[in-house]
Amino acid sequence: MRNKTIRRNNLTSFGELWLAIWLTTIVMACEPEPRPIDVVDITIASIQESILSGETTCRIVVQTYLNRISNYDESTINAITVTNPNALSRADEIDILVQHGEELGPLFCAPLLIKDNFDTHDLPTTGGSIALLNSYPPDDAFMVQKIREAHGIVLAKTNMAEWAFSAKQTVSSSYDTTANAYDLDRVPAGSSGGTASGVAASLGVAGLGSDTGNSIRGPSSHLALVGIRSTIGLTSRDGVIPLSFDRDIAGPMATSVEDAARIFNVVSGYDPADPYTEAGRGRKESDYTSFLEIDGLQGARIAIIPSMVYAEDADSAVVRLFEKAVSDLRTLGAEVIDSLPFDLQKQLDRENMSCRRFRYDMHQYLSSLGEDAPIQDVLEVLDSGKYSSYTQSSLRSYENRPKDIHPSKDVPACPDYLENESRQAYLSDLVHAMDVAQVNAVIYPTWRNPPAHLDKGNEEYKGDNSQLVAPATGMPAITVPMGFTYGNLPAGLQMAARPYDEGLLFKYAYAYEQETQHRKPPEGFPPL
Repeated sequence: MRNKTIRRNNLTSFGELWLAIWLTTIVMACEPEPRPIDVVDITIASIQESILSGETTCRIVVQTYLNRISNYDESTINAITVTNPNALSRADEIDILVQHGEELGPLFCAPLLIKDNFDTHDLPTTGGSIALLNSYPPDDAFMVQKIREAHGIVLAKTNMAEWAFSAKQTVSSSYDTTANAYDLDRVPAGSSGGTASGVAASLGVAGLGSDTGNSIRGPSSHLALVGIRSTIGLTSRDGVIPLSFDRDIAGPMATSVEDAARIFNVVSGYDPADPYTEAGRGRKESDYTSFLEIDGLQGARIAIIPSMVYAEDADSAVVRLFEKAVSDLRTLGAEVIDSLPFDLQKQLDRENMSCRRFRYDMHQYLSSLGEDAPIQDVLEVLDSGKYSSYTQSSLRSYENRPKDIHPSKDVPACPDYLENESRQAYLSDLVHAMDVAQVNAVIYPTWRNPPAHLDKGNEEYKGDNSQLVAPATGMPAITVPMGFTYGNLPAGLQMAARPYDEGLLFKYAYAYEQETQHRKPPEGFPPL
């Protein structure tokens, strides 16, 4: 009797099993197959939601971006230098993690564009120079490593101004000229113009750039993006080809404040390989997206620096956009002070504000490449002829600078940022002026003029405000789209705050962005 019971139970279980299989088959047959999604101006969160819901897969997303690069880049903007041949296999690995319910990193399946001065062990890193065309660094830059650990995907590298010498335009001897995705006859600024135009045209969901004086915020302004330059010491520059190590900053460029904050969460923080980050230890917020509040401007006190708005060379169309931005900030609950009592020119006239240390910093970088370094001294390119003509005078200006003596020990001495009395005095004076006025941030147009024509990048270069406050003081600054001039030429609103107030900048920029919705993708790059 007992055996019959067991047999009957087994039959029941067997029947239930086949019923479950049959029902599952029916359900699966009714569910749509994963398909491509529209990635134009999509956010990281939207990509991830579409993957987790089964609407698409990481492989399909990555292939969609690769298709866009293949169809749009070479014939238009020339933003991409190389694509990652391992991007699809990495996407497959992420899809397996999703299928198995494994823990996913915060940037999982975010296909990112990386400026060509960030070390990538699996892709060449040229710094815009043909002399480094076949240089494969031994490891990743700190930020690239963090992106990979967060399950982000290094989709491609992007063109840049050679050695990051130009804030005006993006021209390299390694990959030629990048155009502005909004107007192919205009510049994307420099030196991160490849990342800016590539992200604007949705060739990647977001990207990384570097900024010595302008090169994240300027190109972001010219391409209707959000770009942030952090406090010196909050982010690592390890593995980023330097221009001036005491001013260089690396960070995200994105189509939204939210995506910039998501990436900033991953790439910011202490790095023992970058001594400057010792000062920022413990200053990183646990989650910068927690500052993204729709009413974040309520009660904010913000001041204008008039000389950065109403200069003689300012374009009236940009000034009008800025004045409308001020009105919008007030509508959103901010108190905007029309003029911060502060003598900007007095600060800029201080002695010893910048160091001519490019040759020394490059020697340090080239040494990090080990025996496989293509060159040992950056000035070797002068003898080889491997450089763009516009870089020659800048390179020659370093011929009398030593390659192996730290600037602080050179004659005349030029100390690092924290020991530089002039830069620290500028920072102290500006923070004091903000304290007296009881303001949280200062604002100005990121660029007082529209993007220059591509064939007149030098002649029409004017109005670049990004050089004037943040690089010298070490303060953080963010740019956010504030509209378009002359139909389709983007302009940006820049906000600068006290050191380590990045959370506040994300908060203000997000509230302004969400209310105004100025960002729109460029024409000519529709969904495939």
